[in-house]
Amino acid sequence: MNIKIVATNKKAFHNYYIGETWEAGIALLGSEIKSIRNGQISLGDAYVSPEKGQLYLLNAHIARYEASSYMGHDPMRPRKLLLHRKEILNLTGKVGEKGLTLVATKVYLKHGLAKVEIALAKGKKLYDKREVITRRENDREMERALKNR
Repeated sequence: MNIKIVATNKKAFHNYYIGETWEAGIALLGSEIKSIRNGQISLGDAYVSPEKGQLYLLNAHIARYEASSYMGHDPMRPRKLLLHRKEILNLTGKVGEKGLTLVATKVYLKHGLAKVEIALAKGKKLYDKREVITRRENDREMERALKNR
């Protein structure tokens, strides 16, 4: 396949337990897709919100394209996600009842089209985050000890 990963949301993997994932298209303006192809996108606090029977990507920052006019796009505007109607209904139902949220995990180019991977996620508590960090550090120390022998 012809896939180029443009941006990943590392913060999401730290702050959430990631569940099922879906691939969605994004409705973009011309200057936005050019910025994405240049890698000028940040998913730091990006999440997906259902509104009026549609899903929107919020807080994703796509930098202004340098060669566009002074009337370029708003970098933080909400962007509509393109999914099948059944998928949208399924996701909005799961988000509404179980206390889950939809998080954007990565943006990539597939055959020249921008796609976003969204995931059902459940928030981690502070002690969960600390536990993961200590486990990772312990694993690294064990690997070093085995490597040195």
